[in-house]
Amino acid sequence: MPLRLDYYQHADALPLQALTAISGYLHASDLDPQLLSLIELRASQLNGCAYCIDMHSKDLLALETPLPRVLLLPAWRETSVYSPAERAALAWTEALTRLADGETLDRCYGELAAHYSPRAITRLTFAIITINSWNRLSVAFGREPGDYRPGDLAGAMKRALERFADLRPASERNAV
Repeated sequence: MPLRLDYYQHADALPLQALTAISGYLHASDLDPQLLSLIELRASQLNGCAYCIDMHSKDLLALETPLPRVLLLPAWRETSVYSPAERAALAWTEALTRLADGETLDRCYGELAAHYSPRAITRLTFAIITINSWNRLSVAFGREPGDYRPGDLAGAMKRALERFADLRPASERNAV
């Protein structure tokens, strides 16, 4: 798919930095990096975002994720390579990405709450919201996959997070 628009060149700085800061915050948080990348990859698969599928597959491999955990993700319900907690997070990812009905959300939330604290659930939910936003930008503007290398965005996420550091409570400014 040809690039329609390079949104990095044309977007207003504030919304792009805010979204990047949220990503940076989540990547610096106590969320398991492999779980975060699994969530990002699964949402990207559901949204058909080739750029993000490329990115998060590479991120998982850089985290030394066993190859079956990367390749079997579209069929996660059919395999035992994911823990019950990861399965609950993946179900939540799918429910929020597809905006399932209330009954499905209630069931998925109940499964999630059995494995994660309210704080972790909130962070997981923000991770899902954030990757869905990035997916929509990349799909809308035709961002081409292939050039990403793990760590490419670390500097941008750190700078964006620093820009918004004064918005966090003092107790959280030095430790995410």
